Amino acid sequence: MTDDLTALALIGSLKPSPSPSSSEHLANQVLSALAQHGVTGSTLRLADHDIRPGVETDMGDGDQWPAIREQILAADILLIATPIWMGQTSSVTKRALERLDAELSETQEDGRPILFDKVAAVAVVGNEDGAHHVSAEVYQALNDVGYSFAPQAVTYWVGEAMGSVDYRDLPETPESVATTTATLARNTAHLARQLRAQHYPGE
Repeated sequence: MTDDLTALALIGSLKPSPSPSSSEHLANQVLSALAQHGVTGSTLRLADHDIRPGVETDMGDGDQWPAIREQILAADILLIATPIWMGQTSSVTKRALERLDAELSETQEDGRPILFDKVAAVAVVGNEDGAHHVSAEVYQALNDVGYSFAPQAVTYWVGEAMGSVDYRDLPETPESVATTTATLARNTAHLARQLRAQHYPGE
């Protein structure tokens, strides 16, 4: 195995750096698991950047999405890590998904969508129910723009409803989360390596 794959984790925390983030904590665990399968990863906290509303690749006027987009396009794997707020993805996560809508009209030289042959995964944290709903929203949006998903490519932790314990404050990672994260990493890295070797066919 060679260390030839790269992953970018977009962190959907509403808190800018350097505030502690459970979403970032889980994302880092996913990246560590991916590293065991030859994937080099990095994180980017969306709240640290001025991402303008819209569905174009560049909304102008200081929009920082184009620089983020370059990192997304350079990565083999995109991980979306989001908290749950009111049963939904965070607002900054939704904005990133909206901006990715622009990729529907972007194509490669052979006419295929530019994000074909890229793989995605999802990580969700929260103190309320909604992990399946949130992952379903993110799955659908990313698949629409061209990303593929390996089997069981989501990991999540949901604490007690209206509870006060955050994922990052747990004394140890629950075994179920660690096992799910390991499965996500193993399957996602495998699919990414397969798609790099053999692309989806063109028209």
